Amino acid sequence: MKVEKTSLEGVLLIKPELTTTDGGELFEDLRGSFLETYNKLEYKNHGIDINFVEDDTSISKKNVLRGIHGDSEPWKLVSCVYGKVFFVVVNCDKKSPEFGKWESFDLNDENHWRVLVPPMHGNAYLALTDKVIFQYKQSSYYNPAGKFAYQWDEPKFGIKWPIENPILSLRDADTKYIDTE
Repeated sequence: MKVEKTSLEGVLLIKPELTTTDGGELFEDLRGSFLETYNKLEYKNHGIDINFVEDDTSISKKNVLRGIHGDSEPWKLVSCVYGKVFFVVVNCDKKSPEFGKWESFDLNDENHWRVLVPPMHGNAYLALTDKVIFQYKQSSYYNPAGKFAYQWDEPKFGIKWPIENPILSLRDADTKYIDTE
């Protein structure tokens, strides 16, 4: 796999080795494909030594926008298993000089990219296909303490979403800023 730094400190873009021969993370043949989505030793060899303890999956339909949600403790390793999303990471650490800085990624079931999201960073995504299956690996168990959320179109972030009227949950439609700390 290839690990790339992004414009946000601590956020990494992970690109699997895609191959049709045995030995890569993705193996394809006449039956279909096999993808190794996580290998602790491989990640450790790339300097990512995080103990993930929980996996979560969300399923969304086209034009659903989820987020901007984050946590003070867990690292997250996210990927789009099925479909295509416009994925955003925002530095939400008010003590950081990078507060409010964001970056977007096109995650989908063809490139199999993953993004490592550090604590105090919010993440959100917009479903661009009829059905999206999105996965999160987290380094701590669900805990409502330390969670935060921002409005998806928070003016101080200036995120350039490729949609004007997304489908939102009641929480995301009414979130100004939520901080449970």
